[in-house]
Amino acid sequence: MKPCSTARTRLNCCVAPRPSNPCFFWPKISRGELALQGQEGLAPPTHLSIAPGPRPDYMAHMLDVTPNRPDLPPEIARRRTFAIISHPDAGKTTLTEKFLLYGGAIQMAGQVRAKGEARRTRSDFMQMEKDRGISVSASAMSFDFGPYRYNLVDTPGHSDFSEDTYRTLTAVDAAVMVIDGAKGVESQTQKLFEVCRLRDLPILTFCNKMDRESRDTFEIIDEIQENLAIDVTPASWPIGVGREFMGCYDLLNDRLELMDRADRNVISESIEIKGLDDPKLAEHVPAHLLEQFLEEVEMARELLPKLDPQAVLEGHMTPIWFGSAINSFGVQELMTGIGDFGPEPQVQSAQPRKIAPEETKVSGFVFKVQANMDPKHRDRVAFVRMASGHFKRGMKLTHVRSKKPMAISNPVLFLASDRELAEEAWAGDIIGIPNHGQLRIGDTLTEGEALRVTGIPSFAPELLQGIRAGDPMKAKHLEKALMQFAEEGAAKVFKPMIGSGFIVGVVGQLQFEVLASRIEMEYGLPVRFEQSQFTSARWVSGSQQAVDKFVNSNKQHISYDHDGDVVYLTRLQWDIDRVDRDYPDVKLTATKEMMV
Repeated sequence: MKPCSTARTRLNCCVAPRPSNPCFFWPKISRGELALQGQEGLAPPTHLSIAPGPRPDYMAHMLDVTPNRPDLPPEIARRRTFAIISHPDAGKTTLTEKFLLYGGAIQMAGQVRAKGEARRTRSDFMQMEKDRGISVSASAMSFDFGPYRYNLVDTPGHSDFSEDTYRTLTAVDAAVMVIDGAKGVESQTQKLFEVCRLRDLPILTFCNKMDRESRDTFEIIDEIQENLAIDVTPASWPIGVGREFMGCYDLLNDRLELMDRADRNVISESIEIKGLDDPKLAEHVPAHLLEQFLEEVEMARELLPKLDPQAVLEGHMTPIWFGSAINSFGVQELMTGIGDFGPEPQVQSAQPRKIAPEETKVSGFVFKVQANMDPKHRDRVAFVRMASGHFKRGMKLTHVRSKKPMAISNPVLFLASDRELAEEAWAGDIIGIPNHGQLRIGDTLTEGEALRVTGIPSFAPELLQGIRAGDPMKAKHLEKALMQFAEEGAAKVFKPMIGSGFIVGVVGQLQFEVLASRIEMEYGLPVRFEQSQFTSARWVSGSQQAVDKFVNSNKQHISYDHDGDVVYLTRLQWDIDRVDRDYPDVKLTATKEMMV
């Protein structure tokens, strides 16, 4: 039986080198068509797997994307700073917990929805996160695994907290995208992926929950390629699915990884295999699963591009690992992959020049401020991403915005809400600096040079509500609490020019609940939110004279944010159109960059 000509054309098109156009998608091809092509004797493309053993020299050199840059000091080169992103409930926090287990940072992994005496997860440390089983704030963790030092940030998945996630992505060099095996690419995954693409972040993919009923492996890969316009290459391949899922075959190292369902804290059993025709495979895998697995791997090697470390670093290709985070399966392979294929600390964009990690002078920038991590001490910790140099405890750094020196005497390393004193830190590390309000999001710290790191966004809120303290005598306490949360970036707080009280602006409804709950727990202040006549806010920019004229003519719409910047509150789109028409010298913007 001869295959139809279209099948041949489509397969040839799949095997041929892919054009560099990012909008090009792999055409779909059915298994039947592939089987027909196999009968024609078409030679498969080059073997996908990379030989086991030490990594070849050329890989180490390829990690430096910019040519003619000096080699990084070994201590900086071993840093891997990455964030975990995904749609809510794909398993980010569970995966984070297993990273800590494998890194030796904790002895027993906690659970997001822990019952009774079971441990809670480390990264969800707020009371509300524990109660609801969701992450509402990004948390940072540092630990060693193998030769590498990992700085990991667990981000909230819910779109209501996306601003925190966007800011976090400015402080990392790569992202691990977690996908639910049953649901594939979801809306929030797609939004966050677009943010990573704008910043050219390398992405590594982990397909989670393979121990539950999930979709066909090719279907998942196909969906990632079509929806996200990125090449996908399998680093491992699942054997069985759902109840029959028994493990994965590591395509990069020719190893069979078997999952133990009995103990969730046990590291998976690994068996060395000499290629797919090794008789050892048949001893461990049932015949019906083995036949299907061999057929799928053969198809994958013919249809999918092979792993190109340089394409991964440039953000054009993503390797995908399969596993089950709650069963501690597939996590170790993913961690090794982050070390091998993830980028070293990268150059940071700044004004008036970029900051390279190998520079000897220390510099860093604040990407997040967390108030009251320890409710007993009313503390505020600024999360600082080190951009260059070798920092030592007690150093004096210049706070660029205020031009004042700061002695950093008690910097901390994080394991979520647990902290230890940091004696030193290198470019790529994330450290915490306890302070009393001097440090804000977007601030840069240097050894004297006036550099300002750019690209940390602040978005216009989409929901506005008035806020009142339950006890009118505590209005002053409420103001202090609101200013603290505004500096933390948890909400926008506006003080109207006319009238009393404050207007709170957030991106999603859930943030109001988080805010009310935190003000009550951390400050002992019950509050209530009231409907506001305004629906959106825009920052006002232009010459001083034009802005003053505009403010005097529109006092009922004007308010000031916690930085003292002028904000125009609107009721309808018509208000914005009117300003564009009547005040051409004034510009309204929906985002503000968080820096001087």
